[in-house]
Amino acid sequence: MKKLILTLIAALGIVTSAHAAEGGLAWDKAPNRTTDLAALQNGAKLFVNYCLSCHSAAFMRFNRLTDLGISEQQIKDNLLFTTDKIGETMRVNMDPRQAKEWFGTVPPDLTLVARSRAGHGGTGADYLYTYLRTFYRDDTKATGWNNLVFPSVAMPHVLWQLQGQQRAVFVDRPDPHDPKKMTQAFDRFEAISPGTLSKTEYDAAVADLVAYLQWMGEPAQNQRVRIGVWVLLFLGLFTLIAWRLNAAYWKDVK
Repeated sequence: MKKLILTLIAALGIVTSAHAAEGGLAWDKAPNRTTDLAALQNGAKLFVNYCLSCHSAAFMRFNRLTDLGISEQQIKDNLLFTTDKIGETMRVNMDPRQAKEWFGTVPPDLTLVARSRAGHGGTGADYLYTYLRTFYRDDTKATGWNNLVFPSVAMPHVLWQLQGQQRAVFVDRPDPHDPKKMTQAFDRFEAISPGTLSKTEYDAAVADLVAYLQWMGEPAQNQRVRIGVWVLLFLGLFTLIAWRLNAAYWKDVK
């Protein structure tokens, strides 16, 4: 058993080292805004306006947005673009066959994307926050865009009018596995044209969108955490009472 445990620990160390040696772009830490209703409302607006035209959220209904403080009338007036019924799920009207022809693949459903994208680099929110901020112009790609986190991604940069256009500058650096070889590594971004938002404003908008994607993956998460705190407090108090009752019950027993 001891040998097995040592073997597992060694294997874990090898895997961790392999991940660290892979290099690549480190994910930025996403701001935690899942309890900020204003941020979640703005994120929902960005999602419906910029993401829902291609990506569905088939496990989320429009009327669930009332949990974010958005009235049903506001949803009908501002967010219902793909259906006329507020009780419908967030589906797209794009034909999957046409989507595959245009993009080379069918755009994935985004209901659980913030949970499914977690990895050794961080949480799914960290991944999305970095991904949506690292698009750059690449004329060699069919869409004219590329991404540092997801190289050769089929998705174009749908938020480019907000962020503006930028190019990635790569430099030659020694290969970490073989110093005799040179490899291209990302160095910096250079602006091509400005967007309608400043860098700070764009980063804040992306943080709001990512917060909404986190919330959408588990709308009851905040409620679950609040209830969990009270449950733990109750169990702690009950344990104390049970302990004292047990001591009182057995005090005269020799």
